[in-house]
Amino acid sequence: MIRRPAVAGMFYELDPNRLKENIKKCFLHKLGPGKLPEEIGNLTPIVLGLVVPHAGYIYSGATAAHSYFKLSLEKKPDVFIILGPNHTPLGSGISLMKSGIWKTPLGDVPIDSSVAEAILEADEGEIIDAESTGHQAEHSIEVQLPFLQFLYKDEFKFVPISMMLQDVRTAKEVGQAIAQGVKNSGLNAVIIASTDFSHYEPHETAQEKDRKAIDAILELNEEKLYDTVSSLSISMCGYGPVMAMLTATKLLGSKDAKLLSYTTSGDTSGNYGQVVGYAAIEITK
Repeated sequence: MIRRPAVAGMFYELDPNRLKENIKKCFLHKLGPGKLPEEIGNLTPIVLGLVVPHAGYIYSGATAAHSYFKLSLEKKPDVFIILGPNHTPLGSGISLMKSGIWKTPLGDVPIDSSVAEAILEADEGEIIDAESTGHQAEHSIEVQLPFLQFLYKDEFKFVPISMMLQDVRTAKEVGQAIAQGVKNSGLNAVIIASTDFSHYEPHETAQEKDRKAIDAILELNEEKLYDTVSSLSISMCGYGPVMAMLTATKLLGSKDAKLLSYTTSGDTSGNYGQVVGYAAIEITK
């Protein structure tokens, strides 16, 4: 099955050459890492998980570039598992697309069917559905692919999982299935949780609320993240994917987390009255 881009020309450039230049600007931006990843490094992989924003590149691309720059320092993982919230009413509660390719302006990205099957087989609660409808119009996973293509060209595979359900129990079951599937595959995987943080809050309010959610992530504490988001009414759209990523990475040996960057849309647009918060976070062995 071919999944065609839903937000090319809106969240990021449609023209491939302009898209590459746009991604370069994200790395070189004053809010980004400040330099380009010149080549893929040879460091032993220690990154197990990443938190990456998914807004339009003009707003969150420089923040996202921090996560991808850190990734570029290591040897290329065998597979990426990308979790994102489902902002649409389409699909099931948890949608995993288990075969096919995703097209972007930079080329085709194949799904790793063997890893997808391993995750589905490990899903003892049978909460994950193998279906593609939940991915058709959703942008949270799609916007990560051009960054990965910029780093690795078309030489990587991934597994997309879209989450409409974001309660703690569901997220943990998804994370457990991912961890067991990765173990059974014997591959080196990086799990990417795609999320933005506070939506349409004043800049200072967003910073204050988001810092508390980020602190819970840095503690590798899924329950605390959920309780913080709920009690403070933080309009973080992908807390479920983050909780699932934390569950999976802890089962795979994560020991530490580090905030690489936090910004809001006000830092790029100049409008601090209503902002969206973005964070880049790494989870490591």
